[in-house]
Amino acid sequence: MVLRRWLGVWVVLTGLMLSLVACQPATPEQAFLGTDIRHETFGGPLALTDHHGVKRTLKDFRGKWVVLFFGYTHCPDVCPTTLGDTAAALRLMPPEDAKKVQVIFVSVDPERDTLAMLRDFVPYFHPDFLALTGTEAELAQTAKDFRVVFSKHTTAGVGGYLVDHTAGSYVLDPEGKLSLFLPFAMPAADMAHDLKLLMHPS
Repeated sequence: MVLRRWLGVWVVLTGLMLSLVACQPATPEQAFLGTDIRHETFGGPLALTDHHGVKRTLKDFRGKWVVLFFGYTHCPDVCPTTLGDTAAALRLMPPEDAKKVQVIFVSVDPERDTLAMLRDFVPYFHPDFLALTGTEAELAQTAKDFRVVFSKHTTAGVGGYLVDHTAGSYVLDPEGKLSLFLPFAMPAADMAHDLKLLMHPS
């Protein structure tokens, strides 16, 4: 009799435990480490000239995940750090995924960033990286399209000039739509994580 009663209690408890397990929420989706901006609608055609002298627009990169960064070759820290970290992120990804990414560096210093200088600077970090430049008017419009700010200034006692500019990179999907904003100094492993998550969301 006692044994039968304990068996009944065990059956009830087992049923409750199974019910609780079934009611548990599904494992949450992995979160992006950058900022999800897929709801944003700004951007533009990116009609500029690449470091080979070829006219380009964003449509040329359809089918690729584009990592878009604005900077200049004389930048003392932010630009080389970002390009180096982005190259490291691609090396952390499976080769077949890395090939789906096009990194684009848009110069905000057309006065000094000649095509020859951009050809020497940008591919140094990765042979597939591409630089874009244009006239002051073209670059001003592109910066406005992507809500990027930049301004030239000189420092007393220092030769040349510096350019303050938005630090961080945009990721655009294969249709050219905004996906993520990756902040400056984001670790390469975190970049790779977000890019892989975009490519393989499930």
